[in-house]
Order: sequence, then structure tokens, then C-alpha cells
Amino acid sequence: MRFDGRLAQWDDQRGFGFIEPVQGGERVFVHVSAFAPGDRSADNRPREGDRVSFELTLDAQGRKQARRVSRPDAPGRAQPAGVPRVIRRRTEYRDDDGGGGFGRWVGMALMLALMVALGWKGTQWWAAYGNRQTGIVAPLSATDGPVSPSQPSTVAFRCDGRTMCSQMTSCAEATYFLQNCPGTKMDGNRDGVPCEQQWCTSPWAK
Repeated sequence: MRFDGRLAQWDDQRGFGFIEPVQGGERVFVHVSAFAPGDRSADNRPREGDRVSFELTLDAQGRKQARRVSRPDAPGRAQPAGVPRVIRRRTEYRDDDGGGGFGRWVGMALMLALMVALGWKGTQWWAAYGNRQTGIVAPLSATDGPVSPSQPSTVAFRCDGRTMCSQMTSCAEATYFLQNCPGTKMDGNRDGVPCEQQWCTSPWAK
């Protein structure tokens, strides 16, 4: 945390002085080594009355002492002591070189690819859901082999948690669910014919 103050007392020959904080309180000891190298040069030495910015630390006796002191009004606005200048130059070079922009482009490309993949999967799911609701069955592939005449047409259905007649779309579907799926509630009189009021109104209903 940095504080603002004024160099209220300074002994240039001995290389130390005291800072009077802007927010008030006791003065803070400051040594010339706490200033940036540019603020310790022969033609740019600290002077009484200079406006300073500093951090606080404690010496071996537990007394407050300023560190990383800078003079905002000094020529060149010197960097606080202890902050490597190479870090700032390296950061500025990366920004000017466009390194950060390249990273943003990579992130945007990955996000776009993820959105395309999710959209494709969503389209497949929606198509499968629509086919199931309308009773459309996807054609069998060559690896599925021919369907024999004796094979029931109910192979297109599958148990998916539906148990009520109101959820069926045909007598064939209701019959498949009754015979193959657990927990169905479509044969109240237990005569083996499901949904007699909605779909299977006769033994020949399809």
C-alpha cells in the first residue's frame, strides 16, 4: 500500500530525512537508499518540500521506515526503488508486439469451435426428438441386416421412461411399452390390451 507525503526534513550530507504523511500522523524516517537510482544522482537529489510517494516497513527496532520512495514531480518521474525496470519494458514490448492480441484470437477461435460443436449436437438431438414424437423411424443401415417379415415393427420403439397412455402416439407403441418396459400404467383391467380408451379400441387396432 502506498502513501503520499512531503519531505519535511532532509540532510543531504548524511543521506536521510523524514517524511510528513499527507493523512497526518508521526513523521516517517527515510534513507536515501529507499529512493530510485535516478533520484539519488548528483543532479537530482531529494530536497526538503518535495512531494513523495512511498510504502511503509519496519526497521529492526520496530520503527516505521519508508521504502520504494518516488518523487512524482522530479524530472523523469523516477521508478520507485526495488521495482525492476526490465519488467515494465518487457510488458510494454509484449503489448506493442501484439502477443496479448494473439492470445485473445486463440481464445475466440476455441470458443467458436465449442459453440459450433454444441450447435451440431443440439441439432442432432432435436431431429431425433422430433422423429420420436412424430413416429418417424430412421432407416436401418447396411450393417443392421434385412428385417424378416416375422420381426415385429415395434423394434423402432424403446423404453424411455414414459408410462401413461397420454404419452403414447399409437397402439403399436403402447403395446411395445406394456410388453417390454417396466412401471407402465396402461392396462387397468389387465387383459393384455393397453390404452383401450385412447389407442387400442379393438384387438385389431394398429
